Amino acid sequence: MMDIDLTMVNWARAQFALTAMYHWIFVPLTLGLSFLCAFFESIYVKTGDKEWKNLTKFWMTLFGINFAIGVATGIILEFEFGTNWSNYSWMVGDIFGAPLAIEGIFAFFLEATFFAVMFFGWNRVSKKFHLFSTWMVAIGSNLSAVWILVANGWMQNPVGMIFNPETARFEMQSFFDVIFNPVAVSKFVHTSSSGFLFASLFVLTISCWYLIKGKHIQMAKRSIVVASVFGLLSSGYVCVTGDTSAYEVAQNQPMKLAAIEGLYKGEGPAAIVAAGILRVDKQPGDNQDPFLVKVEVPYLLSVLAEHSFDAFVPGIDDLTYGNKEQGIEGVQSKIDKGKKAINNLAMFKKARKENNNQKADQALAQFRENQNYLGYGYLDSPEEAIPPVALPYYAFHIMVALGTLFPLLFIVFLFYAAKDSLPEKKWLLNIGFISLFLGLIAQQSGWVVAEVGRQPWAIYGFLPVKISTTNLAAANVQITFFMFLGIFTLLLAAEIKIMLKQISIGPKEEN
Repeated sequence: MMDIDLTMVNWARAQFALTAMYHWIFVPLTLGLSFLCAFFESIYVKTGDKEWKNLTKFWMTLFGINFAIGVATGIILEFEFGTNWSNYSWMVGDIFGAPLAIEGIFAFFLEATFFAVMFFGWNRVSKKFHLFSTWMVAIGSNLSAVWILVANGWMQNPVGMIFNPETARFEMQSFFDVIFNPVAVSKFVHTSSSGFLFASLFVLTISCWYLIKGKHIQMAKRSIVVASVFGLLSSGYVCVTGDTSAYEVAQNQPMKLAAIEGLYKGEGPAAIVAAGILRVDKQPGDNQDPFLVKVEVPYLLSVLAEHSFDAFVPGIDDLTYGNKEQGIEGVQSKIDKGKKAINNLAMFKKARKENNNQKADQALAQFRENQNYLGYGYLDSPEEAIPPVALPYYAFHIMVALGTLFPLLFIVFLFYAAKDSLPEKKWLLNIGFISLFLGLIAQQSGWVVAEVGRQPWAIYGFLPVKISTTNLAAANVQITFFMFLGIFTLLLAAEIKIMLKQISIGPKEEN
């Protein structure tokens, strides 16, 4: 077993989390605002109303500012796979690198090609070609997200691969399986639709500020109507795709589902916890109630997890220590098999080096029996397979609560917009003004659920985070962590400053 510097591992995790969370401030806004710009321009082309053109150019300027900063943080994020996670890159680079390479191609040929026309082609190309370019930027932005989320979905549910004992690497066996991985599909549709919702809140917040200040009234009201319709439709899609995501998590990452529900003892039928406060001293295997107080909805967890009212949903204790009655294998058994696989792999390599083919074939056959448990061989105890419970639990429930609020907010805005009384509803405008910040909390909470919930795995069930890192001193990662913290904070401050300046200027009037 290799020596592992857990301090370095934790700092590498912290640095990657820092980069990802900063990056995710910009990405959902790019996904949704690109389509909103396309909708605004489509209305302009159809009606010929110059005010819609002014409105489109205003939101397009804010989109461009956000897009530039998002690209900068995204590039750093991809480079970190090589700097801090070289073992990960070595072992799964053949699979993980393919969707990232395709993402780069899509980003270059679709976004970059039409981006210049979208921003600088006004009055230089026809209305229809400019509109086409705007739609291509929107489609290209979201196609780029497809491939990123295919890669992430594969990390959550590794499919379409085979382990090569000669190189000790995972290699792609079916590109089709990787692309249409059900976890990747559900992750993309849920993530993209949540980005549409977030962009709608962005437009809502700025438009509400204009109405509060009594500026650009017509532009703000039009923006609110389009954003509220788009946001309401997106909210419905978020709910549907959220159900699909929950089902895929239950099928492929049952430990994550147990963590986000605070479920220790499996139940059938299982109730979902609508709200509750966790007991901080709760430990796996003890008999304490996980909650100090909770509000449950009967049967709903079984419905979400198995689409059945009486299905058994395993808890953390069942998945960790096993449940013979339900046919659930404990982690210790998997660890034992994983250690055998590691030892057999070492024996195979040694025999190959000694040109002892008979011994090598025997070791390889024994390795194949337990190769699916290879990752578990690097765990030190069954409890290590349990993710932190409190963080994904609270993040999940905050995300769901806010996700329930947003469609109601859009409905109220549309109601008063239809009555043409939005400027008088100061209370509603104040709520709309803070809605962007609530959306940001929901967005970040979603990624906490996805990434913290799958710990301790980099590749779920196959590659623990602690053996995925580069052999660096912890001090080196600490230094770059604080460097990135400073750089990202400056980038965020720059974006906010530039955006606030553009918002204060408002849409430029064109006759």
